[in-house]
Amino acid sequence: MLQVLRRGDAAFHIVSPDAGWRVESDVVWIDLLRPTREEELAVEAALGLDLPTPSEMAALEPSSRLYQEHGATFLTATLLARSAAEAPFGAPVTFVLAKGLLVTLRYHDFRAFTVFAGRACVEVDADGGSAFLGLLDAVIERLAQVLDETGHRVEEASAAIFERPKAGNFRPMLTGLAKAQSLTALARSSLVSLARMLSFAALAPRIAGAAEARAHLDSLQRDAQSLSEHASQQSAHVAFLLDAALGLINIEQNGIIKFFSVVAVVFMPPTLIASIYGMNFRVMPELGWALGYPAAVLAMVVAAALPVLWFKHRGWL
Repeated sequence: MLQVLRRGDAAFHIVSPDAGWRVESDVVWIDLLRPTREEELAVEAALGLDLPTPSEMAALEPSSRLYQEHGATFLTATLLARSAAEAPFGAPVTFVLAKGLLVTLRYHDFRAFTVFAGRACVEVDADGGSAFLGLLDAVIERLAQVLDETGHRVEEASAAIFERPKAGNFRPMLTGLAKAQSLTALARSSLVSLARMLSFAALAPRIAGAAEARAHLDSLQRDAQSLSEHASQQSAHVAFLLDAALGLINIEQNGIIKFFSVVAVVFMPPTLIASIYGMNFRVMPELGWALGYPAAVLAMVVAAALPVLWFKHRGWL
């Protein structure tokens, strides 16, 4: 799908380009969302550029992600996609600054793009450079929101772990913490990718030649760095909570094993006595003794009490 955003617009306009399609003078942003090959060729012909392929976008080496060619600056970053879904993931997005326009190439939906397009009529008043910086503002703002929401869930899990009643269930807590750890790691990876891209973006002519744009870019770099540090701290906190939860599980399991071990030891001597007098031999002197039964019961009680007293003396109970 090929979408364009013009100056003053608050939403994208979907375009179906033909062979002779040209970019109108008031277009600020061209967004290629899961484009067809025909749409890619139309944009390449209109701007005189070669857009990267999906495999080039997914490459890790900087030479495939950050470069300048034919007067255009190509910037690719991995952004967090579907953060509210069960299985969030990172997906590459390419930003191209060329001829006063911003061109974005992506194969997944990102909430930040929709949010920024909805307020672009206020934020975009010049050219593609302004749109690029404003869009990155929305991306970083969205990542900050994701980290904030994840942080609240982590705090709730922390309270549940350490204030958990006996015989509670750890499974939902562990599942929630595992998801929070995964989401935090993806957000941090996205921030690291953005930080690397922002450093290279300073070389773009539109940004390098404008003091206001360069100041805006510096602010974005600081935001990305601070959020990356916050994500690292949050990840460490989640790791601590996972270790604490597993430690508490081990303590409870040890307590259960200890209880059954004590019960087994306490009942072992009485069981031995009962087993002896339960044998069916003809000659057993105590069988004819009138006090035999009370004496056997008393022996079993004493045999059960002695281990309990010994365990309390040793501090094991």
